[in-house]
Parts: sequence; C-alpha cells; structure tokens
Amino acid sequence: PMSNKSTPDKAPPPEFSRVYRLTQIHQQPLTLDLSANAEERAALVRRFGLVGLERLDATLTLTADGEDILADGTLRADVEQACVATGEPLAVHLDEPLLLRFVPEPEIVETEPDDGEIADASDGDARDIVHFEGGAIDVGEALAETLLLSLDPYPRSPGADQFLKQKGVLSEEDAGPFGALASLRDALGKSDQ
Repeated sequence: PMSNKSTPDKAPPPEFSRVYRLTQIHQQPLTLDLSANAEERAALVRRFGLVGLERLDATLTLTADGEDILADGTLRADVEQACVATGEPLAVHLDEPLLLRFVPEPEIVETEPDDGEIADASDGDARDIVHFEGGAIDVGEALAETLLLSLDPYPRSPGADQFLKQKGVLSEEDAGPFGALASLRDALGKSDQ
C-alpha cells in the first residue's frame, strides 16, 4: 500500500485543531465547548516549551459579522511553566475572557500609493485578530495561540530573586546607573580613611 505522506511544503496540521465551516456559522451562531485531549495537550507542551498542560478548554460562541467571524467566550487552562531563573515548575491557572475576530487573509493587490492613511477595520474593539484562508476557521489553533499570548514569557518563582542573588546576578536596581554610583560612592568613602 502507498504511504499517505504529506508533501514537504505542506505544514503539518496544528496540534489542537477544531475547524468550523463559515457557511455553518453564517446560518446561525454556533456555541462550542472545546477541550484539548491528553495527546493534543502533550503536543502543545512540546511546541510551546511548557513543563505541563493539565487543562485547555473554552466555551465560546461564533457569530458572523459580515465576512468576519466573532468569537466570544472564556478560555481556561492549567499550565506548568519553568521559572526562568531556577527552572522550578510554576503552576499557572488561566480563566480569561476570549475575544477574537477571524478576518479573511488580505489579498496582496498592487494598488496606487495611498495618502498615508491607515484604515482601521477593528473599530477600536479589543479583539485579537486571527487571519484565515478558505471557507473555514480553525478555532482550536486560535485557542492555542491565545493560551501562549496569555502566559508570562518570563515566569519567575517567588524564590527567583534570592536564587539569582546567590548566583551573583545583580537585580535591575543594583545593575542600573544608580547602583553603579552607589558602589562608586562606597569605594570613594573607603579611600578617605
């Protein structure tokens, strides 16, 4: 039997993929309860460099807004990240409002140079923009990306400062210009005696 290998230029499907057709959402709003299974969570742990991901789920409603699709709901996750200083695992619980706007991927069209004005299609709403191509959106991948954006990129355990001090790493206050002045002042004070 022939192996069903995908072509090298085709990206593998996302780890947590939940695809919904636009025609379905345009007919009526869609309410979803999504949850990543153990295999999907393990794949996201590898992708995002996490220590663990015990839970990733969301409750949301998808609504058509012209060509765009709006997603409103709540993202919940229980994550373990490694402290940037000590490497010890830190438990992080997320329970965040989810506000996404799925927007068709803009077509690259050669146009006349404009007068420098930037059109703001978002109308000032606080939604994260997710681009999509074709007749469907991948809500699971959007949730995975939202999870990553919600996490602290430099998580620190309560003992991180003490650990760094013991290793001889200066804090920002000690390393800053005033820290340098303070050590200069101390050195000058000692030479007076």
